[in-house]
Amino acid sequence: MPDIKGSQVRKKQKARPTRTNMPASVFIALGSNLSGPVGQVSQAINELKVLENSRFIAASSLYKTTPMGPQDQPAYINAVVNIQTTQKPLELLHSLQAIENSHDRTRDTGRWGARTLDLDILLYGIERSNTSELTLPHPGLQHRGFVLYPLYEIEPNLNVPHLASIKQLLDQLNEAMPPIISTKNLEI
Repeated sequence: MPDIKGSQVRKKQKARPTRTNMPASVFIALGSNLSGPVGQVSQAINELKVLENSRFIAASSLYKTTPMGPQDQPAYINAVVNIQTTQKPLELLHSLQAIENSHDRTRDTGRWGARTLDLDILLYGIERSNTSELTLPHPGLQHRGFVLYPLYEIEPNLNVPHLASIKQLLDQLNEAMPPIISTKNLEI
């Protein structure tokens, strides 16, 4: 039997969270105006609930909004989801694009064209990014009631990094709240 007296026994230490493995609080906008938009957005919310290396926090109600850009297309159904994730911003972007592709999303409809599903990272913690692939916070966020109202619904005390509080942004927007077609309290 070995003598452990005098030997140094190390206790296992829990890994301390570092910036590289701490989950980021992320807000994702969802929108659809083709192929059963309510079902498209509802299904995407369910897919975000089980997203790898992520934890679902909240989803807003579903809002019916007029299209941004060309008006000769159906109304949109919009929502915002909050998750915590350890996926890096570009990794998350690619995960969201895979979900869009599974909903038959095509990228040839032009800017602001009709689509089966659009998933945009609005905020990724306090990260800033300005690359050809990803801009954070999402550009134009402060001018879009269809994301500001759902954001306010799920996080009314949110301070949008590098901009202002969500309440201040809504006050500056001066736009009526779009109609809610399905509340977040309903199972979707």
